Amino acid sequence: MPKRRSRAEAAQLVAEYEASGLSRIEFCRKHGLGLATLNRYLQWRREARAETPGANLIAVELCGERAAATNRLESGLAVALAGGRRIEIARGFDAPTLVQLLGLLERC
Repeated sequence: MPKRRSRAEAAQLVAEYEASGLSRIEFCRKHGLGLATLNRYLQWRREARAETPGANLIAVELCGERAAATNRLESGLAVALAGGRRIEIARGFDAPTLVQLLGLLERC
């Protein structure tokens, strides 16, 4: 009989998956988890985020020498993602377009 997990346990697995940098299949093999189960947990996460607009956004603040260099250069924002993906945004970007892009990326 498959193990039933609470929503909190499912959320923990999703957080571990997102932090792992592994593919879904690799993560499932490593944790003895069915791919359909992980997909269901990810769907629950997407639905929960959709119910709370802005809940998946976090505040980011630069500090130290790097922040000073960034401010001097008046650069935008760069985010390095798992798998070598990178998002770069120029100063004065269109915030609604970024939100739309992040929503599309969440579904991948």
